[in-house]
Amino acid sequence: MEKPRAKILVIDDTKTNIDVLDGILSMDYDIYVALNGEKGIMLTDKIHPDLILLDVMMPEMDGYETLRQLHERNILRDTPVIFLTAKADAKSEQTGLDLGAVDYITKPFNPSLVKLRIKNQLDLKFQRDHLNDLVDEKTADIRKTMKVMLTSLGSLAEYRDPETGEHIRRTQIIVQKLAEQLKDHPRFSMYIKSIEYIDYYATAAPLHDIGKVGIHDEILRKPGKLTETERSIMMMHPKMGYDVLLQATKELNGNPMVRIAADMALGHHEHWDGNGYPNHLKGDQIPVGARMMAVADVYDALVSRRPYKEPYSYDVAVNEIKNGSGKQFDPDIVEAFLKIAPELPLIYEQFDEKEKAS
Repeated sequence: MEKPRAKILVIDDTKTNIDVLDGILSMDYDIYVALNGEKGIMLTDKIHPDLILLDVMMPEMDGYETLRQLHERNILRDTPVIFLTAKADAKSEQTGLDLGAVDYITKPFNPSLVKLRIKNQLDLKFQRDHLNDLVDEKTADIRKTMKVMLTSLGSLAEYRDPETGEHIRRTQIIVQKLAEQLKDHPRFSMYIKSIEYIDYYATAAPLHDIGKVGIHDEILRKPGKLTETERSIMMMHPKMGYDVLLQATKELNGNPMVRIAADMALGHHEHWDGNGYPNHLKGDQIPVGARMMAVADVYDALVSRRPYKEPYSYDVAVNEIKNGSGKQFDPDIVEAFLKIAPELPLIYEQFDEKEKAS
């Protein structure tokens, strides 16, 4: 497969300069032209050139200001910029290099030097791009490995408490859908900053009950009602899970996904009105992930069969969540839940089909 030709954008108000550069470079590269700084900025955003040749002396917006604007508008990315100038004094060069230019080409143009300098800068750019691709690929592999490990770790709690069935996978889907609903909400956008963060919350969700691994089977698997002492022990599982995951965040240099998982484990039994446990947090004191997990956890428990109860109907369960708004649950998260609630019966039906098939 033939390698695509590099794109070079020439920003220069003098047609003679453009014609000369086109004659020197067009055999090897695709040449684009802008006759002033503003058009150069627009074209940069549109075509994403591999290299920019930028004239210093232009009316209205000179080359220095054009480069400043390219940086301010955050559209330059990693594109190298070479200034074109008739005066190559040290002060001018320093100004351009301080602004982020990689080189200067002086006028009148020497064709062999122009070609060599452009080739060198493009070679460097393509090497950087290749290294960045390798880093991105390795980072994606590491993230994928971590997701698998975290999901597997979360499954430990399920094996200890077999009555939960597909609980962690169903709640994971609900948390993901809640995060998708809330990412543009003004109260939550700083916590759900991107699609990547939606993935963090969904990946962390299976770990919410990891602390149950530390609860004795006699309590965890007891079919009847717990005594006060047993209930006190059971209520320790959020802190147990948090301690394990908090240590992991230190080992992983504060990895945001594990940090979210730790907060989710600790806070998913806290209540919006402060009547939850273990720390009786209230309102926005409760981490966002824990607030989403609380809604997902309770809904799934309501519609699931347990040794001590039959499953509630979809309508009854949704109504219970609705009634908990402002008391057990963050009202805005309940509102988001009500938007996704119509999708849940089909999702749960698909899980039932998987369980029957297995």
